[in-house]
Order: sequence, then C-alpha cells, then structure tokens
Amino acid sequence: MPQLNKLRTALPGGTGGDTAPPVSARLRTALTVFFALDGFLFAGWVVRIPAIKHQTGASASALGLALLGVSTGAVITMMLAGGLCRRFGSHPVTVVCSVLLSLAIALPAQTHSALALGLVLLVFGAAYGAMNVAMNSAAVDLVAYLRRPVMPSFHAAFSLGGMLGAGVGALVAGGLSPAAHLAVLTGVGLLVTALAGPVLLRHPAPRTVAATGTAGQPRRMTGRTRNVVLMFGVIALCTAYGEGALADWSALHLEQDLHARPGVAAAGYSLFALAMTAGRLTGTALLERLGQTRTLVTGGIAGAAGMLLGSLAPTTWLTLLGFAVAGLGLANIFPVAVGRAGELAGSSGVAAASTIGYGGMLLGPPAIGFLADWVSLPVALTTVAVLAGAAATLGYAARRAVTNS
Repeated sequence: MPQLNKLRTALPGGTGGDTAPPVSARLRTALTVFFALDGFLFAGWVVRIPAIKHQTGASASALGLALLGVSTGAVITMMLAGGLCRRFGSHPVTVVCSVLLSLAIALPAQTHSALALGLVLLVFGAAYGAMNVAMNSAAVDLVAYLRRPVMPSFHAAFSLGGMLGAGVGALVAGGLSPAAHLAVLTGVGLLVTALAGPVLLRHPAPRTVAATGTAGQPRRMTGRTRNVVLMFGVIALCTAYGEGALADWSALHLEQDLHARPGVAAAGYSLFALAMTAGRLTGTALLERLGQTRTLVTGGIAGAAGMLLGSLAPTTWLTLLGFAVAGLGLANIFPVAVGRAGELAGSSGVAAASTIGYGGMLLGPPAIGFLADWVSLPVALTTVAVLAGAAATLGYAARRAVTNS
C-alpha cells in the first residue's frame, strides 16, 4: 500500500536524508491540536451561557429549549458525518467542520431572543457533532497504523482544551462582552485550523487492515458487527451519562446535602474533570499493560465504587475522594469504546457509537433531576454507579462478541 510506504519512508534519517518528523508523528500532533481546539471552543461557549441568557431575556425553560439545539444538531449530523468521512475522507471533513465550528461559535452572541438562539445553536451543534465524528474516525485510523493504543491521549487533549477554555472564559467574563469573547474564539479557531489543517489535508488517513475490508474498501456495519458496535455505543453511553450528571449535579449535592461552602461545592466537578484528564493522559500506558477488555472492566468497577462513595458518603472530603476515583475510572471507557467501534466498522462505527454515547450525556442531567424529586439527590446519583457497573459488564461481554463478529 503506497500510503503506508510513504509514511514509513518519512522517518528521520530515512531515504533522501529527510530529517523532518515522521508523517505519522505530524498527523498525531495535528489531530491532538484539533481535539484540544474542540474542547476549548465548546467550553468557551458554555461559560458565556449565563450572559447570553441575560442578553436574550430568556426564561429558564426557554433557555433549556434553546440549548436543545446543540444536542439536536449534533445528533442529526453525527450519523451523516460517517457517510461524509467515507466519501471525502476523515481529514478534510475534520478541517471543514473546524472552520464551521469556529464561525458558528460567534453566532449565539448576536441573538436577542430564545428562538433565534435555538436556531443558531442548531448550526453550532451540527458542526460540533460532525467534527467529533470526523476527528475520532481519523484517530481510529492513526491508532491502527501506529499499533499503539493512543486513543485516550486525544481525548485527554479534548479535556485539557476544555479546562483551558473554561479558565480563560472565567478570566475574561468580567471584562469582555459575550460578542467580543466569542469573536476572539472565532479568530483563535480559524488561526489554529489554518496552522494544523494543512497537515491533515496533505496526508490522507492511513489505510490498514483494521480500517478496511477484504477488498481494501472502508469497513461498514453489516449483520453481527452492527450489534457489537451498538454494544460499544451503550458502553460509551454509560460513561457519558456520568459525565453529564456530575457536570450539572455534583455542586448541588455538595452544597445542599453536605452543606459545603460554595467554593468547595464548585470544586467537586473540577476535581472529577481533573481526575478524568489525568486518567486519559495515562490511558495509553494502562491499555498497553492491561489491554482493552481489562481496562473497560476495571474502569467500570472503579467508576462504580467511586460514585457509590461520592453519592452516599456522609462527609465532604469522602465525597470529593469518590468523585476523583469515579473520574479516574470513567476516563478511558468512552475513548476505548468509540475506538473499538471504529476498528470494527470504520467511520460508520464511530458515528453510531458516538451518537449513542452522546445521548448518555443528554440523558444524565434530566434523569438525575427526575429521580431527585422522586427519591433524593444522593440516591439519584447512585444511578451513575449502576451504569458504570453496566459498562464493566458489557465490556467483558464484548470480548466474546468481537471474537464472534
């Protein structure tokens, strides 16, 4: 395969005295930048939601409906993005979606009604969803070529980008209007895309046996493979449910149920996110040591144990410890599940698993709210532990399903 030969001859000191970094290393760096940019832009938008709510004069319920535009746009385009990646390649789709996302992030600050906000968020969500599928598809191809389980490192970059975007947003919130802040983010996004995009456009995604069928065509979901991909999508859903639930309810649990100070309560999700980032940064070493199945199983068990502690512990410090353990446990489940779906069915598998997984992030917050009204918030949060345990069980069962697919 000429593309693989081209990649291999680009090694330092190779043919022709080329001392540039190998193409695979440049591709990995460029993809890492796009994952970080995706997290950075999304977090930058999230921290300005209160100001844009005030600007549009939307009620809480109207804002909630408008925010559904992000998830609706994302879910619709995630499946379409799989087809675009098969037709045009994951690298060009990633670059185009990055441009669209960078432009779309400026739109919410130009709205003055909840209806207008919801419509522009459909566009924003569409670009965000398509970019996530394209990036992950490109990452799956590169992971297969490198023959190293580096998928968690890309998701760690997303987490780090999100933390940076939230931090910068918090710093400038008092001095910059939402319009000015989001316009700056547009400029940053376009600049980063202009710098990293040419690397992806010059080099098509490497094709390997894992990414292609017997005739060298991209893998697609057929028959039993579809069921296995759906299983990995449900595994991704189980962990995304926990991320969504903790993002919206961890601070309230600490403040309302344990009477923690507001600053300590706010630190709950930050600690969870930091632990998740640390878990993803060490994810490659963990996968090399334990393998995919044991990583899924041990991660699910650790996530379940951590959330049981975080939900039911009688003291603040034990709850914070539980959130940290949960973050470490859940960290690598989503990237491993999406990566395995991509290995089985290419971009179609990534799209299917991502769409189902993203649904978990949407399902988590309202499900916790409903259960909190019905029973109590601590008991409602134990559902995160239940689904983490389900992810561990499905992760073990998936080993046999993959073998038989």
